Formats: sequence, structure tokens, C-alpha cells
Amino acid sequence: MTAPARHNLPRPGTGFVGRERDLSSLLRLLDSSRSVTLCGTEGIGKTRLALRVAEQSTAAFPDGVWLADLTDAHTSLEVHARVAHAVGVIEEPGQPLATTVVEALRDRRLLLVLDSCGHVAEAVTEIGETLLACCPEVSVLITALEPVRLSGGTVWRMTPMALPVAARNAPPPDPGDSEAVRLFLDRARIRDPRFSVSPDELETAAVLCDLAGGVPLGIEVLGGSVPGVGPAGLAESLRTHLASPEFRPGPGQAVSRSEVLPIVLDFVYRALPEPERVLLRRLSVFRGWDLESAEQVCTGDDLAETEVLDLLASLLNRSLITITGEFEGRLRYRLPEALRSFAAERLVEADEDETFRERLLDRMSSLAEDLGRKLESSRSMPWSERDSGRRRVVAEYDTLRSLLRWAHREGRAEAGLRLAASLVAHWVSHHDYSEGAHLMDLLLGMDEADKAPSRARALVGRAQLARVRRDHALALSLGEEGLRLCRESGDEVFVRTALNLLALVEVRERVPDQAAVRVEEALRLCRESGDLWGEAIALGTRGALAAQQDDHQTADQHYNAALTLLRGIDHRWGVGVTLIGQARAAELGGDLVTADRCYREALDTQRLIGAPAEEARCLAGIGRVAHAQERTGQAYDYLSEGLLLSHASGQRAEVGRALISIARVAFDSGMRDPACRLAGAAVRMREQLGLPTHPAPWPFAEVERARRRRRRLVALWEQGRALGTAEAVREAERLSEEGRRPPSRRGTPSTGGGAERPRRPNTRTTRPKPTPTPPPPPETTPPRERLTRRELEVARLVSRGKSNPEIARALFITPATAARHIANINRKMGFHSRTQIAAWMDSHGDQN
Repeated sequence: MTAPARHNLPRPGTGFVGRERDLSSLLRLLDSSRSVTLCGTEGIGKTRLALRVAEQSTAAFPDGVWLADLTDAHTSLEVHARVAHAVGVIEEPGQPLATTVVEALRDRRLLLVLDSCGHVAEAVTEIGETLLACCPEVSVLITALEPVRLSGGTVWRMTPMALPVAARNAPPPDPGDSEAVRLFLDRARIRDPRFSVSPDELETAAVLCDLAGGVPLGIEVLGGSVPGVGPAGLAESLRTHLASPEFRPGPGQAVSRSEVLPIVLDFVYRALPEPERVLLRRLSVFRGWDLESAEQVCTGDDLAETEVLDLLASLLNRSLITITGEFEGRLRYRLPEALRSFAAERLVEADEDETFRERLLDRMSSLAEDLGRKLESSRSMPWSERDSGRRRVVAEYDTLRSLLRWAHREGRAEAGLRLAASLVAHWVSHHDYSEGAHLMDLLLGMDEADKAPSRARALVGRAQLARVRRDHALALSLGEEGLRLCRESGDEVFVRTALNLLALVEVRERVPDQAAVRVEEALRLCRESGDLWGEAIALGTRGALAAQQDDHQTADQHYNAALTLLRGIDHRWGVGVTLIGQARAAELGGDLVTADRCYREALDTQRLIGAPAEEARCLAGIGRVAHAQERTGQAYDYLSEGLLLSHASGQRAEVGRALISIARVAFDSGMRDPACRLAGAAVRMREQLGLPTHPAPWPFAEVERARRRRRRLVALWEQGRALGTAEAVREAERLSEEGRRPPSRRGTPSTGGGAERPRRPNTRTTRPKPTPTPPPPPETTPPRERLTRRELEVARLVSRGKSNPEIARALFITPATAARHIANINRKMGFHSRTQIAAWMDSHGDQN
């Protein structure tokens, strides 16, 4: 119960009042049903209750509670993209996103909250059924206007909040005890903390809640309106409003409770001062905003920029807008969806919809273009400044995505393509390839797109998304067309971008002559224009081309030249990508010292940026190099941490590579049986991904010549093919823990330790290895002076012989985090194994 909760739930802007019985019943229901749908009318409180249920369920789901907001989703692909983003799964290049999500969640115990699903009910039903069938530990909590029925699921119909009810032969109920009145008073006191009511006014408050139909959103906005006018005055005005012929269905007929919310919202809206009405309806163009955005988009002759802050504070106190968090020290706001829809209708009635959406589109396009300019600028600037554009786009992405949809719906091809072309850097850096490609295809497919000035840039951007998705044929086709149009229009910046893009694709496609022509032209143009970023990209491509032709010395020179440029302008993302390329080339060329240095520096960079997929690649690279240098303990540490990170982010190809690497280490250490099982599991993964495979018992086919023993390896390899991904990962973790122990302390074959007699590797097929250097002597500085508090806790548990899973359980962290701390201690102290950590701790008597 003391473990930190894993979730992405937003911080509530207001307190949760009422719904105690619903909450208790839903928590029990989630214990017995894997699928629960909360359905009901707008404003009934579905999202707020679902979030409260999720908040109180974190202890029951060790792999987390994750919210996916589907308000603006329109297709199955977009639903999968929201789910993947929520649970931290990264899209795999060349693989369907739906498959990646399902495979990543197959063995996780988590709760997935799918909010606002009514308009994509068919897609949610399909995805929900797949998750429930393929992922036995995943539970789903859905909110929608109408029931979304999944197999074996439960539908919970939301009812209005409880009002005071008199019981037979009992004294009149106290209105203050009802949940509706408590919510009303709570929101009133948000606006005025000194607000209080007499017993008579408490009765009137109950009447107001009844007039609002018991709908929580209606009760909240009425509560935010009552200070100043008092319950009696508000009730009289509301009765008059409801009795208006404008809202009555017919003579003598009353408005039904299910239809009362829009009328209550209209009542509150009309009672607002004019400046607040103006701002409220204009805010409906956002999906989330901060003060600066509201000031720049919503102001005009009838609303001064200096008024916006006070008006936002007033709307917040009236419970008409909510706070969703902070970004860079600025509060961010949002309209509840029912209120946003209402305000959007008022914006149309005022004939302001097109004006303010276009104004927002211009601002967001400038923001996205600023992202591209900063990421590709040749000016030296701190990385925090360069990265600020990327982080700002993340904060505004919901609004940006809605604007792309609006541009497509309204036939604004040029505006939409301009914005989409600027967002390519975001989609690439955040691995949102499929969603970006889908949105760009919608815009490029419009009739007006052929004449749009931004079409050329959009084609180059679409080609970049095709490249990272490994659709090289499409990347070449679109890139060629984009390059031609950019040349015709004189767009020199995107001519250089297109040339670098095409060169990278042709290197991948192993067309070296054509790639060399492209890269030399790109290099010349970049140098002529002073484009250091483009020049660095071209030099990196030169390095990759040289490495592909086995000229590793030349490759290293080109990579170093690129790094000099990138470090000079403090471009951390570029440095990280280039270092990985240089490390891989050095590893293939046998320069293990350079490879280790580059992988380690790249690892630090990727952690700073927050790129888990690239971080996992660096960890695996360090582990492979450590194995080649006969640092077995360190190889296991880094490989297992990279394996867990790849598995957590859904990168199956990288999981397979890590399994093969761990199998090689184990095989060379004499643990042949489990090594062959891991190799078989890895090859099976490659088959499922459509990657090239090898016959059994690869990669150990040439090691064993004796027919009987070879047949045994093949049999074990075939056993491994039956393992699921999570099972293979767990077996690799056990094998890594076993491999770190001295041979005398390893388990028997029945425990997976593989205690058979170690064999000397076949020297005819094994690359000569450098003589290992002796480990450094134990550090003389006490551990308390060198390690962080958490590292010290981990080191103490290592000295007691605890495994990574045991450390994780003791400290309430994940095994991957434990492995990362151990790797950090080794790097910090210059150690190569857990044994050295234990010896150091023992020498200082620091085990408690």
C-alpha cells in the first residue's frame, strides 16, 4: 500500500462531493467484472466519477491505471494511438499499431479508462473485445452517453444526484445531508469562502438542485452563481427562465430532467456580465489553454487583453472552467465537454466561429513552426531553449489535432497542410508516426491540396513519416515529388531537407551510389547556406554510408565531424542520434572502446531527452560491448535493463535482440540449455514481425559439432519458440540473475541455472578478444559520500545478495529501475560487477 501509484490521471481541479454509494459499488464491481461502462446524459458526472474510481483502484493494478481521452478520436487508429500514448507503448516501425498495443498489454495487470467513447463506440467495442480476449489481466472502465457493451461486461447507468427525500412517519430530512446540496454549497464556497445559508435558504438550495434536474454540472454552475444574489433570488430567476415559452415543449408541459442542463447553462450564461460571456464562448475553440493563449486569441475591440486574467478567475470561481495542471509555471485550463459544446454553439450564433478558429489556427501554426525552427536552427542556444518548442507542442497537442480536423472539415487545405508540415518534427520525435501519417493523408487527399503552396513541404514531411515507418518505397516516391516541387518554388530549406531524407532512405535500401550523390549535393548546399544542422545530418549519412562499405575509419571521421557541429550548437537530440550511429559502426568494426564510449554518452543524452526506445538501444549496446570485453556481470546488468525497457515500451524487435544478446552471454558462460531456449524465443519473435530468421539452433549452429549434443540444442531451441514474450523476458531475467552469481553458487539445471560443465568456445568461430584488464581496487571513499540515497539503498541490498526482483519488491520500484541504479553505481565507481559493489560495501561496513 506504500508503493507509489502508477497512473496518468489528471489532478482534480475541485473536490469530489457525493456519489459515495456509486463509488463503493463500482470499486466492488471492478473486482468481479473486467469491463464496466458508465453511461448517462451530458454533465451527469461520468468522467469525474470514473477518475475517482480509478484513483482509488491503483493498489489493485500493479501495472498502473491509465486514462485515454477519446473526445476528439474519430477512427480505430486514433483510438489505438490514444491508448498507446496513455500506457507508454511506443509505435514499432513497420508494424500495425493495434498489434503493438495488444502485444504490449498481453501480460500486464492494469486498468484502462476510456473516456468519452460514445462517438467512436464501434471502434471502442472492437478494441475492448480484443483487449479482454488477448490480455487476461487488463480491465476496462468506459464512459459514454449510451452503453458500450463488451462481452461479460457491466453497464452502470448514472442517475441524477440524490436530493432530500422525506420518509413516511419520519421528521423532514435535513437538506444539508443530501449529496446534491453538499455539491451546491461546495461550489458556492469556492466563489465566496464566507458564503453561508440559513435553514430556509438551505431548503431553497435543495429546490435549486431539483430545478437543475440533479445533474452535477448544472448544480455546480448554479452554486457558482448563487453568492451575491442569494438562493431565493436565483431560484426565482431560474423558475422564470424555465417557464419561458422559448423552452417549454408545449402548453402545460414541463422540461424533462434529462433535457434541463442546456437550459440551466443558458440561464447562467445570460446572467454573466458581457465580457465574461464573450470570453467563455471564444474559449470553446481550445481543447486546453493558458493565460497567454487566451490573451492572444480571444481578445478584440470588445475585450481588452488586460481584462482576461480577471475574467478567467471569475469563470473559474463560477465553476465554468477548470484547472488541469501547470506547464512551465503557467496554469492550464479546460472547459468541461458539455460546457464547451454549449459555448461553441453560442460562438456560432455570434458569427464568431470562423474568425476565432482562424486566429487560433494562425497562432498554433506559428507555435508549431517555431518548434521546427528551433530544432533545426544553426544558432547556438541552450538545449532547454531549443527543447522548449517541443514541450510546448506536447502541451497544446489536443488543440493542434482538433485544428487539423477542422481544416479538413472546412476545406482549408493550405492552412491544414502548413500546420501539418510543421508538426512532422513532433510526430517523429514522439513516435506518433501512424496518427501523423493518417492526418496528413486526409489533408493531402483534399481537392484543394494540389494548389496549396504548402503541399511541397507537406510531401517531404509525409515522406519523413514513411521513412521512420520503414515504408521506403513510399518515402522515395513522396520525397522525389516533394523535392521537385521545392526546387520549382525555390524553397531552399526544404530542398536540403528532402535531399538528406532521400539519402538516408537510399542508405537503408543499400543504393550507395545514388545515396552518395544525394548526400554530396545536400552537403554542398548546407555549407553554402550556413545550415549547420543540415550539414551535420549529411555528415552522419556519410558516416553510415562509409560504415556500410566497411570503411570504419572514414565513418568514424564523418561522425566526429557531425558531432563537432552538433555540440557546437548544443543540439542534444542530434548528438544522441549521431552517437548511436557512430557506436553501432564502431561495434561492427571491432572498435569496442569507441563503441562503449559512444553508447554511454548517447545513453545519458537519451535519458535527458526522455526517449525510452533509444535509451533501450543504448543499454543493449553497452551490454553487448561489455560481453565482448568479457565483463559478464556488467553485460547482464545493461542487457537486462534494456530488455525490460524495450518490453515495457512494446518494442518487440528490440526485445528479440536483447534476448539473443543475453543468450550469447549465457552460452559463453556455460549455461547452454537456457541460452538455447532464449534464442528460440527470440527467433519466434522475429518471425512474427516479418524479420529475417535463421535455422535452429541459431546463433549457436556452428558451435557444437557432435550430433547428439547438437540435437539437444535444437530441441531446447524449439522449446523456446513456444514461450510467450513476457515468459521469455522473465526467463531472461532469471538467467541474468543466475549468470551474475559465481559458478559455485549457481543453481541446478532444474532451476534454470544450467549447471553443466562450462565449455571453451570454439576458437575457429570466435573473434579474438582483448586481454581483460584487472578490476580496479575497491574505492576508498565511503559509500555515503559517493552515492545518492536511493543508490545507497540499492547497494546495501546488492551486498546482501538480493536479485533485481527482490530489490524491486523491497524498495517498491520496478526491476528495470533496480537494474538502472546498479548500472549507475558501476559506472560511477568504475566497477564491472555486483561482486565489486558488495566488496566495497563490506569494506566500509555499510550494510545497514
